[in-house]
Amino acid sequence: MAAQEVLVSLTGTMLSNIRRGPASSAIRVLVLVVAIVAAAPTGRAQVASSTAPASSGFDRQVQPMMFYVCSNCHKEIAGVSIDAYSKPESIANNPEGWEKIIGKLRSGEMPPPDELMQPSPAEVSSLITFIEGEFDRHDRTTTSDPGRVPTHRLNRIEYQNTVRDLLGVDFRATEEFPPDDSGYGFDNIGDVLTVSPALMEKYLSAGERIAARAIGGDPLPPPGVFTRRDRVRNIGDSTIELAEVVDYDADYVIKINITGHRGAEDLPVTLAISVDGKTVKTSTLPVQISAVNQKGGATQRAVDEARVSLTGGRHVFRAAFVNDETLKKIPLNARTNVNQNIFPEFIELAGPYKSTTPAAARKTVLACNPATGRVCVNRIMTGLTRRAYRRPVTAPEVARLMKVYDRARAAGYTGAQSLQFAVSALLVSPQFLFRIEKDPAPGTTARLSDVELASRLSYFLWSSMPDDELLTLAESNRLHLPQVLDAQLGRMLASPKASALADNFAGQWLETRSLDAVKRDAQKFPGWTPELRDAMRTETRMFFEAVLQENRPLSDFINGNYTFLNERLARHYGIAGVEGPDFRKVALSTDQRSGVFTQGSVLTVSAYPTRTSVVLRGKYLLDNVFNAPPPPPPADVPVLDETKVGVAQSLRLQMESHRTQPLCASCHRRMDPLGFALENYDAIGRWRTEDGKFPIDSSGQFPNGKSFSGPAQLKSILLESMPDFTRGVAERMLTYALGRGVEAYDRPTIRALVQATTDDGYRIQSLIRGIVHSVPFQQRRGETTDVRVAQLQEARVR
Repeated sequence: MAAQEVLVSLTGTMLSNIRRGPASSAIRVLVLVVAIVAAAPTGRAQVASSTAPASSGFDRQVQPMMFYVCSNCHKEIAGVSIDAYSKPESIANNPEGWEKIIGKLRSGEMPPPDELMQPSPAEVSSLITFIEGEFDRHDRTTTSDPGRVPTHRLNRIEYQNTVRDLLGVDFRATEEFPPDDSGYGFDNIGDVLTVSPALMEKYLSAGERIAARAIGGDPLPPPGVFTRRDRVRNIGDSTIELAEVVDYDADYVIKINITGHRGAEDLPVTLAISVDGKTVKTSTLPVQISAVNQKGGATQRAVDEARVSLTGGRHVFRAAFVNDETLKKIPLNARTNVNQNIFPEFIELAGPYKSTTPAAARKTVLACNPATGRVCVNRIMTGLTRRAYRRPVTAPEVARLMKVYDRARAAGYTGAQSLQFAVSALLVSPQFLFRIEKDPAPGTTARLSDVELASRLSYFLWSSMPDDELLTLAESNRLHLPQVLDAQLGRMLASPKASALADNFAGQWLETRSLDAVKRDAQKFPGWTPELRDAMRTETRMFFEAVLQENRPLSDFINGNYTFLNERLARHYGIAGVEGPDFRKVALSTDQRSGVFTQGSVLTVSAYPTRTSVVLRGKYLLDNVFNAPPPPPPADVPVLDETKVGVAQSLRLQMESHRTQPLCASCHRRMDPLGFALENYDAIGRWRTEDGKFPIDSSGQFPNGKSFSGPAQLKSILLESMPDFTRGVAERMLTYALGRGVEAYDRPTIRALVQATTDDGYRIQSLIRGIVHSVPFQQRRGETTDVRVAQLQEARVR
């Protein structure tokens, strides 16, 4: 055995037997020096030259730290024995483990600050540079594995948007269908999008109703008032709401009954009538409404109304006073007293009336009049089938749907009604409900066809079907050409339909979709109302859309010094100068707000109903900023005493006591500093300086020793981790784009995405473009024979 190998072996044995502690520090430092001398022929660790073989660089730059620093505490890393990291080939054999090691080194978590044998920053940087260089070298010489996505059912949002773009029908699939299962944080993952008998029944029923609305072959019933008083609910001061289902695409009249009385000196109020969160009419009402419509006595009544065109389905109608300054002066117990206050009392809905404008669906579908006969209907169905199947269709495929039309006509239905039957059959076809891609030969890889690529692209960016321009390019086999693909990517990102990325990708990545399920203690948070909730969601959606449309850097999500506010949300934040219900871009001049992680939506979904949560917010940031989620907590973790929080003891003091327990310390050392930095925001995102009777201490320190005080300093530190943040966003967005989880063989793609995005100043469209041009997005691997056999065997068991 060579002298160097003997020294390495002896030094490793000595290190494994030396106990940690101040008394042994001199011995341990000496051992480290001896070890490094033994490992490096020049007497110290050096950066390998670009021409040195990988094994030489590994011996010089990796082994000393792994064996004489890491092995002192670790028996294994990332679930693998540390011996497995002793040779250069471990980089190619276990890239996941090495990426975790690099992440720990880069963040300063390892070696821990109390470790006496600390490598220098230059040595850490040298190791990271060497390993990442080996990653790049391995990636260049290895055949990429694109993975494979199983046949992909349209989820609720995709179904809803596809029906909208195919037929012009606004069908509320999120109201009609059960929630889709989620995987890897998203509800568009092919593996979990199953079809149950109950869902198939829903598809059949929905297909009939959608077809009827699209074709309009059935007459409207006589109009009438159909709202029950018990459906209307008071959801806050001067605000009432009605959720109601309308059966037809038609016009409806919304009537708002207003009641009450105020003094002559009080200011007028503005009544806003909205449908599904969008204002359809505003009116200024005098506080003395007797001039409008008095019915005698102290109690006075008035009616305001708006006529609107609605699509069939569930809608939410709301009436609210939006600038009611007098309300603040009226005691809470008198706000429903008709002698002291004026307020909307009831909503009536009347209809259906014949629409004053032609239905969009008729223009979309009816290329000719179906009453003229079968030739016209065949023309309509051929065009619809091509678009619904998202590919060229054959004459036999159209003929099968025309048989449905023929049978309906033979049964005495009109041409339009018979066409409705054919369209409803189209909407339950597997070719419509599923995105089907042809598998290459087992174990081989192949480029997707252009029509398959068109669907991947459109469902990634729009959560919907390809439009005519995209599909036509795909049918001509030109879409895959880089310059053509880039042109379509730019066009699609500029389309209003790209807002689907904000609603569906960002809404799940940032978890703001869960705002609808948020409940808050009414006594502690009386300001939590549907209007505030909707405003928070709108702010985050518009912020993401601005980053996307303006091609802003990903760092804006951390500290972008602008946002989008209306008066209600601005007042909640304490920002002056914003008036009215409309949202507008607002420059931020305070360090209390910037980026998405100090927006009300994020701060609310990461809190409990009665208080903030250091753990939830810390975990949220670990997930969404560092892409390093902590492991699940042990089953026997002790809970906090809620009765003491903010009363007998500050939350911080309780958490610090909790963190002293060995079972909890390892995870809380990472989570708690992040959570404490956001403690100035309460459970609905308001700024505060005290929690109960205790002043808030928002300072903290990371495992790498970097300290901060408050959210502004935290963001400065987070910006130093932009490569990690970019990697996290890249993994999430690639998962969403593919409809499958990121696997080990996707690591080269992730590294390439991070590098390309970094090189372009972290701009978001560079990341999107990189995904669209990536191997996993444009190719697929054939299913291996053994997997197919296993599935067949499982099917037989069933």
